[in-house]
Amino acid sequence: MGLFDFISGAGTPKNTTKTIVLPYVPKNVNELMAMPGANLQDEFAVAALCVAVLCQWESDKQATIEMLNYLRGPRPLSVMDQQFLRDRLAGKQYKTYSFFRGATVQNNYTPSMPLTIDVSTNPYTYQTENMATLHLKSAGADSLRQISLRKKPSTGQWFVWEIFLLSDIRTPAAQDPWA
Repeated sequence: MGLFDFISGAGTPKNTTKTIVLPYVPKNVNELMAMPGANLQDEFAVAALCVAVLCQWESDKQATIEMLNYLRGPRPLSVMDQQFLRDRLAGKQYKTYSFFRGATVQNNYTPSMPLTIDVSTNPYTYQTENMATLHLKSAGADSLRQISLRKKPSTGQWFVWEIFLLSDIRTPAAQDPWA
């Protein structure tokens, strides 16, 4: 497998799941930009890259902000957006890893390698022109989580618009006082 591979694309045009494989979490914007899919032409790839970028938050907040700004294009993170990330991820980095295959409550959301993630559409994904709401499964949640993207028609690129992935999930076994 290459650096970034699509494994499957099953379903109808309105119900599609793509499995995307990433060999690592990018540590900075240069690593992110070197990854196939970072040309932002495929909305599924952009969603997967966004999750991978968020995994870097606890290690390097500034690099994460720079990478997210790349994925957001002409709409960089506001101070409020950055505070939202701080609030949602403080001590809960496991939320971001919960979207990758192999991550479970019991193994403290430790994903299998290479990192593999499923990104899905439904009949409502493309309701608004140049917008897409994609769905991802967290091992710690009962319902799918969403990420919205906006397409820039002049370039064909998809950019992260809204991140609805960071609601609380089940506590990892190692942190659960009731486990």
